Amino acid sequence: MQNIVHFEPITPKNYDSYIEVGIQAYNQHYLHLWPNGNSLPYIQRSFTRVILEKEQKDDNTILFRILSNLKAVGVLKLTINASLPPFSESEALCIDKIYILNEHSGKGIGKKVLQFVMLRAKEMHKKIVWLDTMQKGPAQDFYLKNGFEIHSETKVTFPTVIEDESSMWVMVKRC
Repeated sequence: MQNIVHFEPITPKNYDSYIEVGIQAYNQHYLHLWPNGNSLPYIQRSFTRVILEKEQKDDNTILFRILSNLKAVGVLKLTINASLPPFSESEALCIDKIYILNEHSGKGIGKKVLQFVMLRAKEMHKKIVWLDTMQKGPAQDFYLKNGFEIHSETKVTFPTVIEDESSMWVMVKRC
């Protein structure tokens, strides 16, 4: 079966699915960041109806469910105008979240997500797309293989994150 991927902007009707898939995918990939595997500090700031309602009202944010063969398999959050020196807000788009369920990894979905984002960025006349990714784990290699370069170093900003796990790269791809 061909893997047909599309991107559905979220609406109040699909909030619950976005939240469910987002939490599940996040926890599959990032529980190791949190003492006792308690990701609640992040979940409460990222995956609640109140947060989604606020983000949807923000003209600088676009949220999508990632669908594969009409099934929700991930979530995507874009910040449309997100400066990254030396690039201004109008020149840069940030992939704030790209979380895909483990059982759908390795099927080309992530690559299609990046192609979709790059197309959107070009339509908006952006010069770069950027994101933060963990220094440990497979994501860094995935982004490098897809044309991203390391720009700088950063850290997860939540105070309760395990320090040894908090190192991140800021990665950039030119449009």
